[in-house]
Amino acid sequence: MRILIFGARQGMSPRGHENPLTNLTSLILRNFNDFRTTTTGAHVDRKQTQWRSSTTRRSSATVSTSQSKPRFNDANYHELRLTPPTDFRKDWQRRVRTHFDQPGRKTRRRTARQAKAAALAPRPVDKLRPIVRCPTVKYNRRVRAGRGFTLTELKEAGISKSLAPTIGISVDFRRQNLSEESLAANVARLKAYKERLILLPRKSNAPKKGDTKTDVASLDKVASIAAALPIASVSAGFSEIKKSEIPAAVEGGAYTKLRIARSNARYQGAREKRARDKAEAETAKK
Repeated sequence: MRILIFGARQGMSPRGHENPLTNLTSLILRNFNDFRTTTTGAHVDRKQTQWRSSTTRRSSATVSTSQSKPRFNDANYHELRLTPPTDFRKDWQRRVRTHFDQPGRKTRRRTARQAKAAALAPRPVDKLRPIVRCPTVKYNRRVRAGRGFTLTELKEAGISKSLAPTIGISVDFRRQNLSEESLAANVARLKAYKERLILLPRKSNAPKKGDTKTDVASLDKVASIAAALPIASVSAGFSEIKKSEIPAAVEGGAYTKLRIARSNARYQGAREKRARDKAEAETAKK
């Protein structure tokens, strides 16, 4: 940058001699102020102006020095080489859940089971559940315990729907029987349960119909129905055979055989009508 000095009369000393230091300082300050206010676009530092969202030009040779707050978005992060605003102070230590009480909870669960069995004794702790198929094509080969017996199954077994919950049989009012096999299996399960059921009278001196009159202390009692009447696994639904046992192929192909049978069933009436009309026409000619 070149500084030009014009005139030397402004920095005169009181004695009439020139003071070169005063003249030089005033001229440097005046030229620096002029340079700061009127700077051409070629001398603007890009690092100082990259944060300006909009630049207002006074003229073709001046640039405004007003700066505005930059606006950030996902598009200019890479352009401005900035790190996205992140917050790593999550205070996660307060929300960490530990399970150091597992041995104690195991003991409490066992104690609760024992207390429940003692409170329900001599009754079992669970209820009788039906045998149902697992849903979806992937698992429908397996069987498991269901929610409850249907009204049809209870009726076939000779148990009323109001009595069933009182003697340890679960009831499901929504499920429907869609096959004879499932109905027969659950009815047989109910009948097997009735044969082993010990029904105690509410009043020992006034037993009702169906109550057990024998001494309960001499009978063997079970604490779990699922253990006494387990659900046996069924076959996978398919079996392997030898190659010689494979049935012979359909002559002409199975697809062709099915299409011909479909066509015969569809046009059987039309063909019979055509043959009947033809026979009547021949009879009329004679």
